[in-house]
This record gives sequence, structure tokens and C-alpha cells, in this order.
Amino acid sequence: MSETITQIPSEQEIPAASLPKEDILNQLLKPEVQESLILLVEQLPQITQLVSALTKSVDFVQSVASDEVLKSDTVGAIKEMAGPVVGSVKNLAATVIEAKDRADASSETVSLFGMMKMIKDPQVQNVLRFMNAYLQVSGERQSGK
Repeated sequence: MSETITQIPSEQEIPAASLPKEDILNQLLKPEVQESLILLVEQLPQITQLVSALTKSVDFVQSVASDEVLKSDTVGAIKEMAGPVVGSVKNLAATVIEAKDRADASSETVSLFGMMKMIKDPQVQNVLRFMNAYLQVSGERQSGK
């Protein structure tokens, strides 16, 4: 009572390499296959250009990816550009931390006369000029929106 069911694949499911020559010829006689082949032949110059460009791109990417000198030069250039920035940020962070610690440790009151004396300090003047310019630029950008 057990029956074996065998399925015969349709012509489209069979790979072209396993088809006999007559079946390939029958496929080529179909109008939709002929239209597709004509379209493909018409597009061959563009396809050739695309494949050529892709081949050149792949070759370039492979040469760049395998060039150790280029890799080390790129890493060196990035480190060279980032080095001063990292140093400045570390210096700024250390200054902020030290200033915060000093402010936390100090309990002195700053009087009005003390503030007048501080205003004469060149660094305070520089910070005040910066704050003034920053507020002007910020205001201009806010009104420009």
C-alpha cells in the first residue's frame, strides 16, 4: 500500500547544463527568451563598461586594503592630528578638576571689592570678552532662525 511519489521537474527547474541540445533549442525558440536575449545583447556594451569599472574598483580596494605602508601612514596621520587635541582636552580637564577642587575647599566670601579687583585681571577680561562675543553670536543665530 505504500506508494512512491516521484515528481518530474518542469523545464524551468532543470538547469540548462543538464538539458539536452534539443531542449535548449526549444527554449531558444520561445519568443520571450528571444526578446530577453535581444535585450541582453543590446545592453552588452554598458554591461561590459560596468563590469570593467567594478573590476577596477575591486582591484583598487584590494590594493588599498593590503597596503601596509598606506595603513600605517593613515594611522600616523590620524594620530598626528588627534595628538594635540587630546593633549589640549586633557589639560583643560585637569584645569577644570583642579579649579573645582579649589573652589570646594575654599570657604572665603567674594566681596564686591574682590570682584572689582578680579575684573581688572587680564584672564578675567579675556573670559568676559569671550562670553560677550558668544552671547552676541548666539543671539544672532537665534534671531536668524
